[in-house]
Amino acid sequence: MTYAITQTCCNDATCVAVCPVNCIHPTPEERAFGSTEMLHIDPRACIDCGACADACPVDAIFPVDSLSAGQREYADINAAYYEGAEPLAAEVDGPNFHAWGEPVFERNLPSDFGPLRVAVVGTGPAGMYAAQDLLLHTAAEVTLIDRLPVAGGLVRYGVAPDHPATKKVGDTFSRFHSHPRVRMHLGIEVGRDVTAEELSAHHDAVIYAVGASTDRRLGVPGEDKPGCLSATAFVAWYNAHPEAVAQGVDLSAERVVVVGNGNVALDVARILVADPEALAATDIAAHALDVLRASRVREVVVLGRRGPEDAAYTRSELLALKHVPGVELVVDDHDPRTAAAIDAAGAGDRAGVLKGLARVRTDAASPTGGERRIVLRFHSEVVEIRGEGDGVNSVRITDGGGTADLKAGLLLRAIGYRGIPVPGLPFDEASGTVPHEGGRVAGVPGSYVVGWIKRGPSGGIGANRTCAAETVGTLLADAVAGELPAPTGDAKAFRRLARQRNRRVVDARGLAAIDRAERDRGRRDGRPRVKLATVEELVATARSGRLLRLTR
Repeated sequence: MTYAITQTCCNDATCVAVCPVNCIHPTPEERAFGSTEMLHIDPRACIDCGACADACPVDAIFPVDSLSAGQREYADINAAYYEGAEPLAAEVDGPNFHAWGEPVFERNLPSDFGPLRVAVVGTGPAGMYAAQDLLLHTAAEVTLIDRLPVAGGLVRYGVAPDHPATKKVGDTFSRFHSHPRVRMHLGIEVGRDVTAEELSAHHDAVIYAVGASTDRRLGVPGEDKPGCLSATAFVAWYNAHPEAVAQGVDLSAERVVVVGNGNVALDVARILVADPEALAATDIAAHALDVLRASRVREVVVLGRRGPEDAAYTRSELLALKHVPGVELVVDDHDPRTAAAIDAAGAGDRAGVLKGLARVRTDAASPTGGERRIVLRFHSEVVEIRGEGDGVNSVRITDGGGTADLKAGLLLRAIGYRGIPVPGLPFDEASGTVPHEGGRVAGVPGSYVVGWIKRGPSGGIGANRTCAAETVGTLLADAVAGELPAPTGDAKAFRRLARQRNRRVVDARGLAAIDRAERDRGRRDGRPRVKLATVEELVATARSGRLLRLTR
């Protein structure tokens, strides 16, 4: 028996480090790492030890013989990656299963290297991988800062609620929230409460992990109508982001158009037509669940400008979409190029996953009868969003050489994220990132970037691990070389400054109180947690829980 890596692979390569026979590839040392959608286990070399499954932070690894019907394709995907490759040679003159390379010690610091005080701005995966690297490999003291009064970032507010395994990576990060060398200041925003200069004055270095918090626009007439939303806003709404409008999404129409065909587009399409009672077992926002239960949406049309061979989603996410209970996945064949690309595709190609799906012509007037469905429509581009008054009632799209109007009551644009400027740091408007060299912010000594604000909105959760390793490596090299500016204030002075500027700062004990309260609310409703959805609720819960513990 062998193991296989499945849909929720996060690519952070924790499994690679524990495999005793080096049968998981590509590894971080290999050129292909980061270019594949997931990691793969070689069935010819796997010895069935299960170490990888134990180490996986997102529960993506299972024995092949225990895979569900919807997961069995992943056994073939893992095996196909190694087709034509030579089996790894075992060592003949030794007890090892595999010939290992020379050991590498990336954090080899001088013996007299003193502890650094480093601020990490952002508590999503990028920031926490950086904090983890510092805490595990150095004696650094870390200040965690987030503009929201709760930690988690993308894991809490970006991962779809029906992907609970992916959210488990948050458990890996949360163990560092109460680390003895960590100080937490949640609810502090750089540029609003403290300046970048003040932050640097109290720390040896500052790492900015602020992500890409806004979205790209279509630039077509009608885009500013209330019935046209960004996928960013919709995801925030169903994930109980405190800045999302609780009752701001109208699902009274039968059809929704989603522009873009990346993983986020597939996420929002799936949530729109999923069984609300299945979602009730997740941590989806309570207000979103109420609206979805009353929803009239029966069809979601996902538009892509190019053909299926160039789709932006990963094969694993598309495979999962084929197995959503009660939802039909079909392909619109309005353009002959779509069918030609699918028919010519190989088994390992993105377009090949679409083989066997029904091919239909989307009715421009209204969805057809039958079960709920998701329609993948390629070679289509939005040219106008139409509607009387403030609403949306149709979307004009390209259709071969002409145009067509699809009746729809809501349009969601999912065409990419974009970073926003950080006050006090340089910013590249073209790429939406902070200019850097290996993570070192250009022209601002002691300041560093990691994650999407560093490399742009590409790569999933696990990609931030190698990204953080590069940034932390650059920071430590600068420290060893004596190139970090000396701070003028200490940790206590920064704590006083933060609380003077914002009286509602949440610390680690307050965060623990929020976590307990949400889990308690979930237990009463038979859910993993019920999120607190406003800043006021989060701050009040943090204060009350902290005071309760102090009085016991």
